[in-house]
This record gives sequence, C-alpha cells and structure tokens, in this order.
Amino acid sequence: MVVATRVKAVDFRASRDRMVREQIESRGITDSRVLAAMRNVPRHEFVPEQWIDAAYEDHPLPIGNGQTISQPYIVALMTELLRAGPGANVLEVGTGCGYQAAVLAGMAVAVYSVEILGPLARESADRLQRLGYRGVHVQHADGYLGWRERAPYDGIIVTAGADHVPPPLIEQLKPGGRMVIPVGEPHGEQSLLLVEKAQDGQTSMRNVTRVVFVPLTREAAN
Repeated sequence: MVVATRVKAVDFRASRDRMVREQIESRGITDSRVLAAMRNVPRHEFVPEQWIDAAYEDHPLPIGNGQTISQPYIVALMTELLRAGPGANVLEVGTGCGYQAAVLAGMAVAVYSVEILGPLARESADRLQRLGYRGVHVQHADGYLGWRERAPYDGIIVTAGADHVPPPLIEQLKPGGRMVIPVGEPHGEQSLLLVEKAQDGQTSMRNVTRVVFVPLTREAAN
C-alpha cells in the first residue's frame, strides 16, 4: 500500500510538471511565482473523486452544485494578471472548490474568499485547512458585495461571470490595485477584464481575452 501511494504521488507530480510546461508556459505565462504555485498545488485534491484522472487536463471540470474548476491556463493567466506580491491581501469572489485560493496562498498571498453556496464554502474551507493553506479565509456570503471588513485589497479576483463590474468591489480595491473579472453574458462568453485603480481613485479597464465562466449569483442563503 505504501509503495502504491508513492507511485501515485510521483505520477501527479509528473502530471503537474507537464501541465505547466504544455498548457501554461507554452501559452506565454512567465511569472516564476505563478508557475511554481501551479507546479506545487495538488489540483487532484480539489476535484471530485470521479474526475481525479482528468485533474491536470486542459479544460474545466465539474465540482458539483452546478459549478466548475477552471481550466489550468485560465487560473494561471488570472493569477499572473493580478500581480499579487508576497504579503498582499487579495479578495476572491467565488471560492468554488478552493483551487484558485490555494494557488494564491502558495504565492504567500493572504486570501479572503467569498462563496455564495453554503455547501461549497464549508467543503472548501475544510479542504484548504486539511491541505495546510492557513492563509485562506472563507466566508459564506454574497460575493458581489465583497468582504468589506477585510478591505481594502491589493487585488481582487472574480471567478464567476458578471454582467457588470460590481461597484462595491471597485470601492474595496486599493489605489494602485488590480482586479481581474469576467464580464458579459451570464450564460455565454464573457470578456476577461483587467481593472486597474490609479492612485487618484480613477479606474481603467482592458479586455484581455474571451472566457466562459458560470454566472455570478446573488443573495447568499441563510
């Protein structure tokens, strides 16, 4: 049994290395901290058991509750765009399975993650604790409103498609900070936007690429 477990771990390490080399570096991601985090975070721990063999493939996967874990490249791209340095405070809207939060935590970033679905919030908080990601704090709440008590943030990352950029998130972003958010049709393609807040509080937006995310929903259940 011990031998089998070791072989499986080695296989997953090889899968992560291949994922980074073939899916991420080959598409132009160069940030060494992002690449290291993607190599180190055990993505297979964040997917349902029936999808473990596909954990490192080049596409999103279902995680239950109508949600998905994003394609590895998109996780890496959004993380690189954020430019969150060590010690930065980052708000994540949409914890999902916790994988994006783990990647950020693997870069020595403090993550405040908001999830509207209670079961996902609880499962992800437990998973992140079990895997040792102590720098991630999960709250069951309406992510559209952010997490005001922990604001302001050096960066904000939104992992669900919105039909506009939520004003509360802009308010909670520090001057000089960045937000990465998909904006567009709730059940179609969205534009992945990079929102930058200048020191005087003015914001600018740049369309990075086309993406497809599950919709950003409102009003967390009690």
